[in-house]
Amino acid sequence: MSEVEVLIIKVILKSAKSEVIGWEDGVLKVRLNAVAEKGSANDVLIKVLAKHYKLPKSHFTLTKGQKSRLKTIQMEKSRKFQEKES
Repeated sequence: MSEVEVLIIKVILKSAKSEVIGWEDGVLKVRLNAVAEKGSANDVLIKVLAKHYKLPKSHFTLTKGQKSRLKTIQMEKSRKFQEKES
C-alpha cells in the first residue's frame, strides 16, 4: 500500500551544489548544479529528491513544469520505505 504526496517545487539552477533548501510559502526550494538543457535539470532534481527523502528515484514523477522553474512532482511513499525510516 502506498501514499502519494504532491510537491510544488521551485528550482534554482546553476548553483554551486545540488541541495534541498527548505519550504517557503508551501513551495519546496531546491538548488541544482545543472542547466536547463534536454531535461538534465529534471533528472538531477529527481536524484536530489530521492536522496533527501530516502526513496528510490522511481517513486518520483514530474507531472507539471517540465520546462519551468516551478514544478509539480508526485512522490509515492510506500509503507515499506516509511517503516525503514522509523
